[in-house]
Amino acid sequence: MTRRPASVAGFTLIEAVIAIVITGVLAGMVAVFITKPVEGYVDAVRRAELTDAADVALRRMMRDIRLALPNSLRVTSAGGVNYIEFIMTSVGGRYRDPGDGSTGGDFLSFTSSADKNFDALGTMPVNPAIAANDFIVVYNLGPGYEPGNAYNYDGSTCLAGGCNIAKVSGIAGNVITLDANPFAAQSPPLPSPSARFQVVPGAVRAVSFACPVAAAGNLTRHWNYGFNVVQATPPAGGSSATLAGGASCVVEYTANATGRSGLLFVQLTLTAGGESVTLFQQVHVDNAP
Repeated sequence: MTRRPASVAGFTLIEAVIAIVITGVLAGMVAVFITKPVEGYVDAVRRAELTDAADVALRRMMRDIRLALPNSLRVTSAGGVNYIEFIMTSVGGRYRDPGDGSTGGDFLSFTSSADKNFDALGTMPVNPAIAANDFIVVYNLGPGYEPGNAYNYDGSTCLAGGCNIAKVSGIAGNVITLDANPFAAQSPPLPSPSARFQVVPGAVRAVSFACPVAAAGNLTRHWNYGFNVVQATPPAGGSSATLAGGASCVVEYTANATGRSGLLFVQLTLTAGGESVTLFQQVHVDNAP
């Protein structure tokens, strides 16, 4: 009969069960203490992601709105959605007028519709540059002030009451050529007191931000849909992109007593996974035409 050497060790089934039970108890104790920190970390990450998304969306909105054509920003609510609309500009400049002298140059004519050329004074903008199919706007006063209303335009001609916007057909040095000259048809004529003009990119034109009032939905940017005399809710055609999901907004716009500036307030709330974050932003809107 062979005896098992005394140095050979092992464990019984009872010992194994006891070890498993003790390990389970220890694991349960660890889980109790570690669950809350892990949940807190996951919640913090989710809130940080929501805050970042809200910040990026607000910054995009404010960046665009700061480029709004003076007196073009308008705000309305329809169907539980807030709409912020404006005509977006890229650059601007000064046109030659009689006060600058006529030697070797062309005025922007407010008397002859056949005269479609004018000189831009100073260095022409480069980035972005003025290009064919962009639009020139002079002395925009906004809706209700025709012919000083750039919205009163169907993309090629002015509507009843006149307008102050024309499409660029070509650029040669500092000479800008227009498809048509609506400024000569204005009644009364509305030249800019400082001979200023703004440029509206032909691939952008009017821009709208749409954001639900209460129920969380998509914050959407619409652009390149044209010019609407009455604010469209939502605008038809053009392009659109979602800036953020799970969004709701509070929007207020106040113009000052002189009409030379305005203040837009936007409060954006994003909700996801039971978490909500709210950011707000105020932006000064320059309405000096």
